[in-house]
Amino acid sequence: MAPNPKKVLRDILEDLKDADFQKFRVELLERKDGVKTSQVEGKGFLDVADVMVSVYTEKKVLLVADEILREIRCVDAAEELAKAAKKAGFPYQGAASGEAGGAPTEAAAVKREGEHFVDRHREKLIQRVTNIAPILDGLLQKKVILQETYDQILRLQTTQSQMREIFICLRASDACKDIFFSILQEKEGFLIKDLI
Repeated sequence: MAPNPKKVLRDILEDLKDADFQKFRVELLERKDGVKTSQVEGKGFLDVADVMVSVYTEKKVLLVADEILREIRCVDAAEELAKAAKKAGFPYQGAASGEAGGAPTEAAAVKREGEHFVDRHREKLIQRVTNIAPILDGLLQKKVILQETYDQILRLQTTQSQMREIFICLRASDACKDIFFSILQEKEGFLIKDLI
């Protein structure tokens, strides 16, 4: 039987150590984008893979898995996932592919050593970005966030808590981080130049 994204995901999850698999499930739930606790709590890798495919679809599931693996610092597993997906011929571009969705020169500037600019400077961005509304406007216009999320973030009391919530939304993909980065370049140009 030819491999499919679910099979690739199952193989990667099966090879995780128990502690890493537990972290994977916790991080999956913390995304708050459709996976319910009852679907994955106490479940094995087969069930978790099935749930992820049903929630994220075969088209996006490997990218989501890649992001979670990197978030929990299972970089080797993420690299294996990228290799297996490429070998099976899936149109999947995780961090291992070195492509960030823009022009190659921009991608090289945004990504360094496999880490996205916004991840690398997360703490400084949370502390120093103060003009949140225009950034949210850009993220809404580019469909990175929904109106409900936009409203929820605006209701938060401090700019730091608003930025933390934006970072939660950016977990979806490197493409979302690229859009966020370009908005920051436009709205917070001096800060970005200072961080580069």
